[in-house]
Order: sequence, then structure tokens, then C-alpha cells
Amino acid sequence: MKTFLVKILFFLILINNSLLNAEINIEAKTAILQDFLSGKILYEKDPDIEIYPASMTKIMTSIIAFELLKNGEISLVDKFLVSNKAWRLSNPNSSSMFIMVDDEVSVEDLLRGIIIVSGNDACLALAEGISGSEEEFVILMNAKAKEIGMQNTNFANSHGLNEPPGANVSTVKDILLMSNYLIKHYPEYYSYFSEKEFTWYRTGGDPIPQPNTNVLIERNIGVDGIKTGFLTVEKYSLASSILRNGRRLIAVGSGFQSKRSRVNESKKLLTYGLTNFDTIEISKKNEKLLSLDTWLGKKEKVDIYVNDDVYITVPKRKKNTISAYIQYNGPIPAPIEKDVKLGVLNIFLNNELFAQHDVFSMEKIKKINIFSRIIKSLNFFVWGDV
Repeated sequence: MKTFLVKILFFLILINNSLLNAEINIEAKTAILQDFLSGKILYEKDPDIEIYPASMTKIMTSIIAFELLKNGEISLVDKFLVSNKAWRLSNPNSSSMFIMVDDEVSVEDLLRGIIIVSGNDACLALAEGISGSEEEFVILMNAKAKEIGMQNTNFANSHGLNEPPGANVSTVKDILLMSNYLIKHYPEYYSYFSEKEFTWYRTGGDPIPQPNTNVLIERNIGVDGIKTGFLTVEKYSLASSILRNGRRLIAVGSGFQSKRSRVNESKKLLTYGLTNFDTIEISKKNEKLLSLDTWLGKKEKVDIYVNDDVYITVPKRKKNTISAYIQYNGPIPAPIEKDVKLGVLNIFLNNELFAQHDVFSMEKIKKINIFSRIIKSLNFFVWGDV
């Protein structure tokens, strides 16, 4: 067994250390914070208790539409007819885009009406346009929730209203999974969430401008999504994401007592993550990590890679205790096939094993001919060198 040390270039995001190691208490019923790149959970408070997700439900409504757009099954310019049922959700007492019955509204306008102004009417119009009925659309929502691992979620409608009572439920952990999935898989559409205002140019009436319900967008701190929520039985909720210096965090909280508390506590949670932790790039997916010695190969070294992006998130005070090495049986005898596991990347934090990732060959290496093998074997026997 031959062990090689891997020299790691740490891409650190260095931020003011004034809150380093600070205790944090988030004034919400339940909350969770995650580093997007590494997947590390940085804070959680009762993340598995049941909540009413309210308008955070609209994240899944958007995902279903984004998937169909990505697959070419619908387009942004397609228009859906507004039903009487959808129109009845247009009222000043709840979040509305204010579409009118028998209007033909484009998919893009409906998405903006859902994402930016949280229109319940827009959700229903989109659901009916895609699936024919909201009931059929909800089947798609729950199937996707199951696919991405939302184990404690049941969607009962497309908008998040408490209808029927108690049927539309989730957890902040599941909402985090859903938010992460949307940002990762639909970056070309995620930009809708950062738009500060949407103006609906309705038929036969004055334009209706409305601001983004997520006021953290206006704070210029790097927040670029994702979705607010409110129900009387749940109080205020928010899934939010911040991108700063190439690093993204996602926070979800529910049970905030006021709009002000929702904003301030969510900002506090995101700031805690940025201030107290660093995310470090170890290796990029399918890129050369380093080279290992071969035995009797036409090339003396074989390049290796990991098959996933490798990031770790650690407390700032521990970032200098990271070490990593490749463990493998070597030199590696030829022939070597491409994409074959050759060893393990071991990552240590403060001399304790933190993570492991398999490493694979980047190329195929043939064995040298018989004459060359004899010469090389003699050199090794005489000189102890290959």
C-alpha cells in the first residue's frame, strides 16, 4: 500500500470574523441552513416538525413548469385560458396576479405572477393549462416530491392555501431539498426569483405593478430568491438563498411571528452561515486530481479524477487543520482501463477522517511489449527503480 499526499488549493471565502463562534437563536418555530455546494447543514431547529408550507408550495409548482419547459413540452410563449375557478382566486384579500376569466395568459407571465407576486390565481391557471385540472397537476407535484426525497410532504393544491384544511403539509427540511433541487437543475429559470417587480398588463384595464414578496431581494446583500409564505395557522415563512463571492447558502424558516421578524431572522441566519463557516473546493467533477505511478505501462503515470464535485464546509477556526491524501495499491500494473476505480481520496479535519471519495482513471493505458518489460524488470531488480 502506497500513500500519496494531495496538495490542495483552498478556495476560501474569507469574511469578517467578528461573529466567529457566536451562538445563534433563530426566532422561528422551525428553521434550517445549508451550504449549497457541499450540502453541509450549518444550523437546524426542529427541522422535521410538520408545517403548512403556504406559498412555499409554489416552488414545486414552478419546478413542474420548469421541467416541462426544459423538455420542450411547453414554451414560455404558450398561452393558457383562465377558468372561472382560477379567476375566483383573484382578490385583494390574498396574493393575486389579478387575471381575468377567459384571458389568455402566457406561461412566462403566469410564472412571473407565481414567483414574484405569489399569485394564487396564476398557480391555478398554470396547473389547469398544463394538466387539465389542478387535481391532475397535484399528482405531478407529489410524484416529483417523492423523486427528490421529500419524505414528509404532501401537496394538496398548486398554491399553498390551507385547502382542504390540514392536507397541504411539509417540513423545512423538505422545503430545503426542494429549493436546492430547483436552483441546481433549473439555473436558466431561477433568475425569475430575483426580479424585483412584475407588471401585469391585463386585458381591458390598467397595468398592475407589484413588488417581489421577498423583500430581502431589495436589501442588496446577495439574496436572489426564493419564496415567501403566510397562513394564519402557520404565521410567516420564507425559503431564501444568498450568493456571495461564488458561495451560496439556502435557509428555510417557518413560524415567524411577523413580516419584520421573517426578514430579520432569515438575514441573521444567512449571515451566521457566511460569517462562521468557510467552503473549500477540493476537486471538480471529472477534472484531473493528480497522477499515480504505473507499472509496465506505456505511460509512467495515470491521471485520476473524482466523479463528483468535492467541497467541504468547516468552521473558520478549523480550516487550517484540513489534510487529504490518495490511498492506493501501487504502482498500478498495466493494462489500466478508463474509468476504473484506483483508490480513495481521504479528507481529514483536525486529524479525524471527514470524508472519502473514490478516484478513477482518466485514460486507458496499455502494457508495454515483452522486450521492454524484461528491461524494465531488470532495472527494477538491479536499481530498485521503475
